[in-house]
Amino acid sequence: MNLTNELAKERNREAAERTLMAWIRTCLSLISFGFGLDKIIGAIQASRFEGSSHAQLSVRLISIGFVLTGILAMAAATRQHRRVLRRLKRDDFVYIDAASISTATALALTLIGLVALALLIAGGMRA
Repeated sequence: MNLTNELAKERNREAAERTLMAWIRTCLSLISFGFGLDKIIGAIQASRFEGSSHAQLSVRLISIGFVLTGILAMAAATRQHRRVLRRLKRDDFVYIDAASISTATALALTLIGLVALALLIAGGMRA
């Protein structure tokens, strides 16, 4: 057991904890934004006594997209964190280039943005 190796493993464990905490904040933001968007738009439409079912469905779909992205990213980040900790316990730690949760989350948010854009354009054409 080498002190240098153990200190390096401790730094890696601490980095893994910071990374997981960053993912928790990111996912909480995504989930909160999706939930808040749905509730705010619903309250605005209720106060005006109007609301097309198309607009409500559009907001609901976008909100669900944000919440679902947050939930899936959190599950992936937790799984990745557990894998890193398991690998760090081994004496023969090897870096594994795994799929990036950040890239997957960015792609999901891009898809949500494209759907939102399409819904906005479709709604604008109806008006």
